[in-house]
Amino acid sequence: MQDESSYHVPVLYEEVIRALNIQPNGVYVDCTFGGGGHAKGILENLNAEGRLIAFDQDADAQKNILHDERLIFVPHNFRHLQRFLRLHKYEKVNGLLADLGVSSFQFNEAQRGFSTRFNGPLDMRMDKRTEKTASEILMHYSETQLHKLFEQYGEVSNSKTLAKHIVQQRNSVQLNNIDAFKLMLQSVVKGNPNKYFAQVFQALRIEVNDEMGALKEMLNQLPNVLLPKARVAIITFHSIEDRIVKNYFKQAVTGDDENNPFSTKQKEPLFNILYKKPVIPTQEEIKRNSRSRSAKLRVAEKV
Repeated sequence: MQDESSYHVPVLYEEVIRALNIQPNGVYVDCTFGGGGHAKGILENLNAEGRLIAFDQDADAQKNILHDERLIFVPHNFRHLQRFLRLHKYEKVNGLLADLGVSSFQFNEAQRGFSTRFNGPLDMRMDKRTEKTASEILMHYSETQLHKLFEQYGEVSNSKTLAKHIVQQRNSVQLNNIDAFKLMLQSVVKGNPNKYFAQVFQALRIEVNDEMGALKEMLNQLPNVLLPKARVAIITFHSIEDRIVKNYFKQAVTGDDENNPFSTKQKEPLFNILYKKPVIPTQEEIKRNSRSRSAKLRVAEKV
């Protein structure tokens, strides 16, 4: 196992363990195993009968697998939650955690292409078994598609100008590494360059890994995989993810059908929201781990 502290410091660790209200003989899911920090905390609260099913599509995360017979590791995206729970003969579970942040390890590995700090390939795939890379998106998406993804996923202020510039320049520049891409963008960078590139890279990473699609698929499976009184804890790191989680819980609590706002048919509530406002890191945690500053934890309990 790699040194967990160098791989990824678990964010809101104590708050997550407390929120899950872990039953010693229960079955729990960690959707994003990463460095195994949260998983270790869950296992410490389980007895010999308890089980933890941990998902992670990133092959590097497998190097962190804890040698514990109560742990079942699934090397796939959590969008396949229900399928793999059934495969391992667990129809329903007592709780679920999803920490949607990119790990420190992924950001610190130049070859992964996640960070603006290093030169490396424009890859950004969490799962190397998939085919779509950031480079392929930049070279082949239409101007409209690029505009939409930079606007929606990166909240880039001049996303239309950026998309047009990429399409105009991409045939004369080899967009296969980070330095070449950043150099190509110099003339359209608006405001703080570090913040600008971070927003652009975030948008590409989300698109490469279909992060919003995976999150929505996982959320829609929750009612079918959680036992009554089961807790679900989700940590988000930017407003787009947080909005999806917030709206899902709101709809699941009120029973409103957002797909049909004219419907008068009220569905039964599926969840109770445990905290009115999301839990955020303390100033002490932010000092220890600056990457935790944008984290928000939302917790709900199955009715």
